[in-house]
Amino acid sequence: MNLVRFEPWSIADLMQRDLNRLGQRRFTRSEAETPAVDWVPAVDIVEEKDRFVLRADVPGVAADDIDVKMEDGVLSVAGQRSAATHDDTTGIQCFERASGRFLRRFSLPDTANAEGVAAKCANGILEITIPKLPEVQPRRITVEAA
Repeated sequence: MNLVRFEPWSIADLMQRDLNRLGQRRFTRSEAETPAVDWVPAVDIVEEKDRFVLRADVPGVAADDIDVKMEDGVLSVAGQRSAATHDDTTGIQCFERASGRFLRRFSLPDTANAEGVAAKCANGILEITIPKLPEVQPRRITVEAA
């Protein structure tokens, strides 16, 4: 007798993943300009007093395979994770980790300093720091008597 594991929520998970992917798509660009993606890394964004910090889960992705770009106020994080090699002679196997290309885009606020963006990758977490521009203080203008 062959037992098959029944996972009723797997279809809902697939639908949720497709809806998330659709929600992250930018409709202002043509399909030719928007590359196909195979998976989407989870991202946390934290606003601190003097900077924004973006942390993305990219386990198994080498730092050389990640491309971070800043263009027209949009931060793009793209890369690729290679598929795990497997041998058909070892028997039944389960592959749940996604592989292939990924892409995330973030519109930055006007307070972000695009020139100071820095990125580092360690232990499967990509950390991008985006400093804030210094606050512009109103300048007091003295009125002279004529």
